[in-house]
Amino acid sequence: MAQHYKVVIIGGGTAGITVAARLLRQRKDLKGQIAIVDPASDHYYQPLWTLVGAGASKLKSTRKSMKQVLPKGVDWIKQAVQQFNPKENRIQLDNEKQVSYDYLVVCPGLQVNWSDVKGLKENIGKNGVCSNYAPQYAKETWNQLSNFKGGNAIFTHPNTAVKCGGAPMKIMFLAEDYFRKHNMRNQANVIFETAKPAMFEVDKYKKPLERIVKERDINVDYQHHLIAIDGEQRKATFENLQTGETKTLDYEMLHVTPPMGPLDVVKNSVLADDAGWVDIDPTTMQHKTYNNVFSLGDASNSPTSKTGAAIRKQAPVVVNNLLQVMNQEMLTHHYDGYTSCPIVTSYNTMMLAEFDYNKKPRETMPFNQAKERRSMYILKKDILPRMYWYGMLKGLM
Repeated sequence: MAQHYKVVIIGGGTAGITVAARLLRQRKDLKGQIAIVDPASDHYYQPLWTLVGAGASKLKSTRKSMKQVLPKGVDWIKQAVQQFNPKENRIQLDNEKQVSYDYLVVCPGLQVNWSDVKGLKENIGKNGVCSNYAPQYAKETWNQLSNFKGGNAIFTHPNTAVKCGGAPMKIMFLAEDYFRKHNMRNQANVIFETAKPAMFEVDKYKKPLERIVKERDINVDYQHHLIAIDGEQRKATFENLQTGETKTLDYEMLHVTPPMGPLDVVKNSVLADDAGWVDIDPTTMQHKTYNNVFSLGDASNSPTSKTGAAIRKQAPVVVNNLLQVMNQEMLTHHYDGYTSCPIVTSYNTMMLAEFDYNKKPRETMPFNQAKERRSMYILKKDILPRMYWYGMLKGLM
């Protein structure tokens, strides 16, 4: 017989832990009836990896064991999902066992496709190639930065969805500031190769970011994405998304934001849309076909930036609507697409971009958040991590 739970949550990341904690706070009778399915032993606060790569934070401060963060009263199934069968309310695990459920929350995140750039998998972590998008490589970014002697320092943004759309430029701004502080700016040619058509998709933040790159003499090539790396020769090849033409640049340091996409197990399931993301109503977060299935976070096709801040607003909507489905009530809770991107612009300053589905600013603070501020950098480095570990993951915010 298949193991059965009232609620099965796929993924023990930010979304899964937050939803589980909120469910238990609102329905104590669900204790022992919720399972989180995730094979990982550790849970990471990923937003700090940018600062780890810049030498401003320690990797160990971003990691806790899964046992430490799992809410009490939730069972942990330490397996990966092999197959979804929503018609029969079942999932199959990697160990071939079946788990059945009454309700399913799908939030396993996305996958980083290192192999989608020729030569990236072979060179990541050596030959000047680094990335803040995996814990095992973030420290190599600091190694490259702190040992930089001059030449081209290139930072990339791919033509795919990514975790935190502002992260590729954050490490670039930090590197530029590092070179300046260490009297190496004249020897460094800082280059941003981005597949995006602009620095940011919201005008209020785009304009000051364009001003910053101009003032700091950062070379930006829009609508270019990385297609190949020759690590031995330290050369990177980029494709122009408009013309299809390619160009090859020499580099001393190459920070790569790798292509990302939906997990194969999601993409190959009946839960997915044509692009491979979980197909949900963007306001209720309920699956468009299966009423007892919800999704949030990076795995869903909610048309907003894939950030932890988005999850913070999505989680209460998912939990409240899920409880209404349990009670056979009409769904009354709606997500407006809120997301946030803390854009670190130096070792002392940050802009806090907050906006919704309509790309309209949704700022929290009583001042202009498009202005660089030291207070916002302190928020990013010291306050938000504590809010995450002791507030969000506890279902308190």
